[in-house]
Amino acid sequence: MNTKKFDNRNTLVVAHRGVSGLERENTASAFVAAGNRSYFGVETDVYRTNDGHFVINHDGNLQRIAGENVAVEGLSWDTLKQVVLYDTDGTKGRYDLRLANLENYITICKKYEKVCVLELKSVFTEEETASFIDLIRNLGWLEHVIFISFHYEDLERVRAILPDQPCQFLTGDNSDALIEKLRADRMDIDIIYTALTEERVRAMHAAGLKVNCWTVDDPATCETLAGWGVDFITTNICEGLHDLA
Repeated sequence: MNTKKFDNRNTLVVAHRGVSGLERENTASAFVAAGNRSYFGVETDVYRTNDGHFVINHDGNLQRIAGENVAVEGLSWDTLKQVVLYDTDGTKGRYDLRLANLENYITICKKYEKVCVLELKSVFTEEETASFIDLIRNLGWLEHVIFISFHYEDLERVRAILPDQPCQFLTGDNSDALIEKLRADRMDIDIIYTALTEERVRAMHAAGLKVNCWTVDDPATCETLAGWGVDFITTNICEGLHDLA
């Protein structure tokens, strides 16, 4: 099995949770799979642990990916890193498949020179925001990070520290009111692809917004969106023919 290729024109392609169509999502294996391919960026999700670490996980619970009904925010990093995750075939035969932390993710992206598209899943405090920013800065990769979140306040806290850092608001809303708010705040948009039309993409670009869309796994749909001129496509399995990094 491999990725599904499409003509991405000038659109940048982001591997959703790593190449999660091939490897267990949000693991070092998925990030390395993206690193070894033509992706511009690698998207992932970060939560806090109960002892002040930052763990990579989408659901906030380990039931789907490990069969354990526990919340990651209620556990320590030392406990979480012992959990073996399911492989994509539902087995637990690979003991390398474990939760990553923020350091793992940033280090892999830096090694392969990939832009980090980092989704803030927790509602982080000002202190926690400063902590993960310092962590990324100390790893020497802060200028290659785009922060995304459904929580607008998370992006505002990032911008309070880093006024010019790229930020994208995750949403299904394509309204003029949201476009104007994002324009005023110099935020970009990360929108579910089914909410887009060519006209709405033009309206967002006219307001100066960059447009990321998720999660697109059909090559023909990817090519349509690229034809509309979206700036980024986030995908589990598709891969652009053109390396624009």
